[in-house]
Amino acid sequence: MQQKPVQHYRYNADVLTITKENIGYFLTHFQPEKEPEMMHWLNFHSMEDTEAIAKFCDVLSIDKLIQEDLFQGTKRPRLEECEHYIFFSIVSALPSKENDFELRKERISFIVGKNYLISFQERVSDHFPEVRDRLELKKGKIRMQGPDFLLFRMLEAIIDNYTEVVEEIASTVVMLESLVIRFPKSEVLRRIEWQKRKLAELRKIIQPIRELVGQIDRAENHFFAEENDHYFLDLKDSCVVVIDEIEEQKQILDGLTNLYYAAQGQKMNEIMKVLTVISAVFIPLTFVVGVYGMNFKYMPELEWRYGYFGIMAFMFVLAVSLIFVFYKRGWLRRNK
Repeated sequence: MQQKPVQHYRYNADVLTITKENIGYFLTHFQPEKEPEMMHWLNFHSMEDTEAIAKFCDVLSIDKLIQEDLFQGTKRPRLEECEHYIFFSIVSALPSKENDFELRKERISFIVGKNYLISFQERVSDHFPEVRDRLELKKGKIRMQGPDFLLFRMLEAIIDNYTEVVEEIASTVVMLESLVIRFPKSEVLRRIEWQKRKLAELRKIIQPIRELVGQIDRAENHFFAEENDHYFLDLKDSCVVVIDEIEEQKQILDGLTNLYYAAQGQKMNEIMKVLTVISAVFIPLTFVVGVYGMNFKYMPELEWRYGYFGIMAFMFVLAVSLIFVFYKRGWLRRNK
């Protein structure tokens, strides 16, 4: 199996080195305990080579149960506090590229130590471009902070991705609203239901992260500086904002569903109105035709020379009169 490169950022306030190598290289070259003055961020872009990752975890003395959670995942994100590190996994989401009907998501795991942070992504996807820019361009104070501040920036980037997903769905909702009004077809209703499913799935992802951020804020260990606690409180507030936006879009989609059925009902009413008008015009005409279709011997009009033309003229005037009455009452006008 071809190994995908692992990205290593080694930095402090004055120094930054970036290394991209296979996992085997870091089995012997990743030793953060020997450089306590440096910060280390190691980012895995794939979980396919489980054997090599397991060896790497063994070198760092990562517990076997933690490794099991790393590869298999857990039902709900939870913080595992160990003596020399903490571990947790979350599910990220990114805006769709091609398929508008599925949520692009993947699980990302974190191991945070005294002067290092290791992130494991299931596939190659760029969740942290802004974090890399801050490190490479020395923006803000990230180069002067420890792993807790780096973790904050990474979680912030993931939550920003959630916001982008909601904004993408919101733009789709605007388009669906115009389609419901102009072309209320069953395909539009299916697309509405797909967007509602994406919102429900996204909310299911974010709610546990809100709880996890609260656990990080309450954790009592030496990996998180007390002066950085307010950053994680801000993350918790950001999760609440995203959840509120999800609920708002869900309510709009519920309204679109009701609007769709109302439009269908209005369309059916228009059809029934046309059929009713046609029936109302032809019922008296049918009555006249039925009367003169009876086989009685003595019917005065049968011997009249212009009887046929007279009856036809009467039926024409009757039909036109009915149509005029319906028009004046507004029954023939389409609702805009």
